[in-house]
Amino acid sequence: MKAAYIKKTGGPDQIQWGDLPDPKLGEGQLLIRTIAVAANPVDAYIRSGKFALSPSLKMPHILGIDLVGEVVHVGKGVKEFFAGMLVWSNSFGGPTDGQGSFAELVVRDANYCFALPNHADPIEAVAVLQSAATVCRGFIVAASLRKEDVLLVNGGAGNVGTAMIQLGKARGAHVIATSNGAEKLAWCKKQGADYVIDYKKGKVANEIKKILPNGVDVFWDTSRDPDFDLAIDILAHKGRIVVASGSESPSFDVNKFYQKECAIRGFTLFHATPDELAGYAVIINRALEEGILKPKIAAVLPLSEAKKAHVMLEDKNLWGRIVLVNGQVPKKPSAAKTTEIQKKVSTAKAPVAKKSTAKKPETKKTIATKKPEPKKPAPKAAPAKKPAKKGK
Repeated sequence: MKAAYIKKTGGPDQIQWGDLPDPKLGEGQLLIRTIAVAANPVDAYIRSGKFALSPSLKMPHILGIDLVGEVVHVGKGVKEFFAGMLVWSNSFGGPTDGQGSFAELVVRDANYCFALPNHADPIEAVAVLQSAATVCRGFIVAASLRKEDVLLVNGGAGNVGTAMIQLGKARGAHVIATSNGAEKLAWCKKQGADYVIDYKKGKVANEIKKILPNGVDVFWDTSRDPDFDLAIDILAHKGRIVVASGSESPSFDVNKFYQKECAIRGFTLFHATPDELAGYAVIINRALEEGILKPKIAAVLPLSEAKKAHVMLEDKNLWGRIVLVNGQVPKKPSAAKTTEIQKKVSTAKAPVAKKSTAKKPETKKTIATKKPEPKKPAPKAAPAKKPAKKGK
């Protein structure tokens, strides 16, 4: 098979496109012909040798994490999938051989694979997988995001920021997004942000305090250098800071942090278990079916141009996801084919994620549209109209 791989870590010039042995199918695994894969920033960190897992890579190492593809063969013991089924996967090779997705053929453990919704576009789907899975995990294990919470997305126009706005609104949160420039602010607004703030025009903290004097419940900075001083300044009492990347030695006002009884929680998608990923897959598939997850796609290239994709990843002005396709992308299935697939899926014993048991908050918040007047004991003022939810 053809694949994009490296023999040692380094720059994009280390990427080779050539022949490697076909992967061997094992028990509990799927052999998948890739349709589309995504080039993510984490791929560049792995390739460069800066990522924590980089020293343990098996060389030659096939790059890539996400894929959408068609099942070619199923391994012994696999009952949830069948040949011809379209699936997606988001994992660093799972617990198999650690090889990635930038290849014509890929073997993945079946419990790291999920059925692609019938009417989902493979290119759009693969473009959101890494971001959406990251946001799902962040909301659940780090942010404890609840309905009516106020979420501040610092960097809302990026891939993760966009998914955060979309899934945050679907979860019932109020969303404030920061970005820079009219085009990116308009993009955030289009994705459902209740308020957008240009961080290059004035102080973000001042703008937030005008909108919400009591502060925000969750602060998530999507950059590599989270602004902890800003976070602690605008957090509400018992607010949460989510960290999924950052510099080695941040500093912040510890006094204000503990007096507000704030919390910082870090996480990484790479520690997600198959059961956790299955739960995220339920959320992602529903969002794909309902049209909630819509990516910003910067480019669609042939899989053979993986090196070019990684050169583009190094460009600080890149906006959107780069998708690589392996040959022709299949058309969406016909109604007859969809019915046939649904019948097969209905007879398969696919795992079902457990419903969340998280309690709903007892009190509600509204985001003020103007500077609020001092509270009076009675009567209560009518709450500001809340934006309609896009989905559950």
